[in-house]
Amino acid sequence: MNKSVVKDAMILTIITLCAGLLLGFVHEITLEPIAQANYNIQQEAYKAVFADADSFVEDEDFDATAATKVIASEYPDDDIEGLAEAQDADGNVLGYILTVTSHAGYGGDITLSMGVTNDGTLNGYSITDISETAGLGMKATEESFYSQFENKQVESFEVTKTGSTSDSEINAISGATITSKAVTYAVDAGLAYFNSELAGGGSTNE
Repeated sequence: MNKSVVKDAMILTIITLCAGLLLGFVHEITLEPIAQANYNIQQEAYKAVFADADSFVEDEDFDATAATKVIASEYPDDDIEGLAEAQDADGNVLGYILTVTSHAGYGGDITLSMGVTNDGTLNGYSITDISETAGLGMKATEESFYSQFENKQVESFEVTKTGSTSDSEINAISGATITSKAVTYAVDAGLAYFNSELAGGGSTNE
């Protein structure tokens, strides 16, 4: 009986070790493809919000924690997670791309990239991660909603359910006010950071 128990234990140990090694191997070989896929998604988002840029240069000195603190008092549900320069073919800075995550989505976090030119004009946003309700909150990824933000030069936006009457008002998605506000305030958080830290051509690279 004891020999049987020891034998079974050894077999289980061997199986566990083999499974662990296999999982580790699979993890290693999938790291690069996953990283490449995420990079491609990010680059597509950058191009969507800064179509006239020739290249995008990540700010390697960017401190997400410090950046989030800049907007925390006004936008406690949002994090500024990334910053890149949008450059032309000669390396001139056309503006900035900010990556912002809202923790106020109906279905979870919503992450977007937004492009802002040097003069503070918002080119628009592109969502890179969202899990809102199909047919409702997911409409935040559709042109009918995101086009409301394009080519606007305002300090902030506000959501309305009675019809937009100015550049700073965004018509809520019917049945998805929570999502509408989460996206809108994420954009507002990015604009607040831009106006505080980047307006006038300033950059955390300098």
